[in-house]
Amino acid sequence: MLKALFPGSFDPPSNGHMNIIHRVSSIYDEIDVVVATNPEKHYTFDAAQRLELMRTLCEPYNNVQVHQWDRLIVEFAEKVGARVMIRGVRALSDFEYEFELSMINKGLNPRIETIFMPTDSKYFVLRSSAIKELARLDGDISRMVPELVAERLKNTIKSGRKGR
Repeated sequence: MLKALFPGSFDPPSNGHMNIIHRVSSIYDEIDVVVATNPEKHYTFDAAQRLELMRTLCEPYNNVQVHQWDRLIVEFAEKVGARVMIRGVRALSDFEYEFELSMINKGLNPRIETIFMPTDSKYFVLRSSAIKELARLDGDISRMVPELVAERLKNTIKSGRKGR
């Protein structure tokens, strides 16, 4: 059985993330989507909100499970028996960062392989910071994020709440 991880902060979950999950779910037998938490980062949605959003968005996929994790991702991979980690890339700058991260992970656990998957071209410029800024300015984010995420993001911004 071929099992893969797809880790990320998912703040907010975007159509690009969902595109990767959709494509990966047709290649691997099991996918563990891992919502990363880092107390040093400031999030729009807190960990519980991001976990709930991702679980809801991944419901259509029978072979996808969603988890939350606050330690090294290679430790999670070891725990669940995954040997492949999927990383989405949009541009060369993404690749540079992800490549360095994959080398660190490889040094921590040589059994974990990283597969870089480019996003479909229609999601090429999706950056979480741009999505959040557009939402703050009441811009149209309907093509960038699933409808559920757009509603929650706008409500969170309007109410002035901010998760960590």
